[in-house]
Amino acid sequence: MRADFYREDEPDTVLGSAWWNGRSAEVSSEDAEVRGTLTRLFRSTPIVVDDPSLRPAGSTGEAVVQPGSLEWFRLVAVSRTASTDMHVRLVPEVTNKTGWDPASAYRTFRQVVTRMESPATPVSEPEPEVAKPL
Repeated sequence: MRADFYREDEPDTVLGSAWWNGRSAEVSSEDAEVRGTLTRLFRSTPIVVDDPSLRPAGSTGEAVVQPGSLEWFRLVAVSRTASTDMHVRLVPEVTNKTGWDPASAYRTFRQVVTRMESPATPVSEPEPEVAKPL
């Protein structure tokens, strides 16, 4: 996943980017000030968010997300950017290696996952009957 940072008045001009490499965030920018800001935003510290999906059922309050996960990267990009004059755009960088066909939306999600996860088994069809000469 990549997070592109831009100013509100120029959404097409990317000031800097941060990438999730699977363990931590890597930042880059041609502008040293923006690069410093992104480095500060993505420092490896826990983040506190008020997100009900991160709390155990029946609990209230804020949740603490520790660094080292894609969820942490996403939450940092969205919540810590509010303290700057930049905005963020999250860009998934997934390559299609599984054969997923977006046009096959007629299948349910479970059917798609089942097809992608199960080994291909050939379907045996019965031999066609051939008329034998008398």
